[in-house]
Amino acid sequence: MPMWTCDAARCSKPAVRSGDCMLCNRHLCSSHVQTPFHGCPAWEDAERYDPAAQEAEKREMEALFARIDTDALAAHASALRDGMRCSIPALEYDRARRSAVMGGMNYHVDVVFEDGVVWLARIRRVNATSPPAALRDYILRSEVATMRFLAGTAVPAPRVFDFVPEGRGSVGYMLVEKMAGTALRWSLAAPAQRRKIVEQLADVFIELRKYPFEEMGCLGTAASSRVGAFARESLADFTGSRMAPLGPYSALQDYHAASIRLILDLILREEMYAQNPIDAYLVHRFLLDLVPSVLPAQDGHFYLKHADDKGDHILVDSEYNITAIIDWEWAYTAPEAIAFNSPIGLLPVSEFYDGLNTLGEEEEMLAGILESRGAPSLAQAVRDGRLQHRFAFCCGYDLVADWNGFLGLFKGLRDAVRVDQGLEWGEWRQVALERYRGDEGLERLLSKAGGVETGNR
Repeated sequence: MPMWTCDAARCSKPAVRSGDCMLCNRHLCSSHVQTPFHGCPAWEDAERYDPAAQEAEKREMEALFARIDTDALAAHASALRDGMRCSIPALEYDRARRSAVMGGMNYHVDVVFEDGVVWLARIRRVNATSPPAALRDYILRSEVATMRFLAGTAVPAPRVFDFVPEGRGSVGYMLVEKMAGTALRWSLAAPAQRRKIVEQLADVFIELRKYPFEEMGCLGTAASSRVGAFARESLADFTGSRMAPLGPYSALQDYHAASIRLILDLILREEMYAQNPIDAYLVHRFLLDLVPSVLPAQDGHFYLKHADDKGDHILVDSEYNITAIIDWEWAYTAPEAIAFNSPIGLLPVSEFYDGLNTLGEEEEMLAGILESRGAPSLAQAVRDGRLQHRFAFCCGYDLVADWNGFLGLFKGLRDAVRVDQGLEWGEWRQVALERYRGDEGLERLLSKAGGVETGNR
């Protein structure tokens, strides 16, 4: 059974993970995704995309609101505060306020108590890109466990008061502290403000370094250990109706090998990269070979890492004091070289996508601050972090949506490991086809394509 099923009528082929359509809210199989505009009528006119997407999002939110029992939610919150009465504002879709109440994965509802205290109900969104309910529940429980762990540290994170897993006809949610501050907008920060943020991030790194773990994975996902399997859509598979998340691992090499082999398997099953399976297979087969070349020095321990550190996970006040680090969904434990390399939000974006491997100004600043504060190994993790960034970006990258961006990333990775340097894509592809001639998976794809070895790039 495929991990996701295709809603298109009379279709028996597996759905592709990257072919979900947000406009018609359905999953598309490998046949439908080959048709123009992903087989969705709303794509036939590019100018209609934004209005159509907004309408699809509105329908999604209205369906979500219909499943939220606000009376039960308020009663639950009230009981957690010894009967303190609370109210929940009327639920309505307001496009103008969307960034304040929702992200790509969750919708947030205020829970307002009579004494002025405000909590948030963090509710999982459900749309075409959502994983199965069992995996949604797994991810929710892991995020709760992560936040409960952080409550025992000096990291500024919201407290979680309780959670309810998703049930038949009802939503899953957690009740968390509503933190002061607004999402950091790095582009608007002045140099002095940026330095202030980087100094505080250094303090967070130093604090998290105090709490080593013995395995690589996610918190709260195993009964016998603090660290269990990964709680992330891209790192889980389904065998029949049984969920099979990857991990935990005691070595980074095992994690890299397992995650890349999963991608290769999904390509062969037409559940990933159905539009360009041969190119994607060649890239990831190459990445599998590179694993020994990207392994950093390791101390045998793993440390908690935020999985989406592009900047808006940081809340700041008007003086650029960090009030909270939020959105701990998918957080995982990783070796020091990955857990403490520079946050994605500090990368010099243009140079990074152009394939340059030099650090940006703020990355150099972070390394210098860490070193000055007696954390030389963390400083080294930042200075050596470009290779780790590049490898992570290339694994599972959306080749359809951003082919040109991938070419720069892939060039930078090959330059960093000094393998196949200087080759343009077409040249590299021919080298890779010859290199992996005889690979069973590649031969299957070539046979399915009629033996054609030239790509459409």
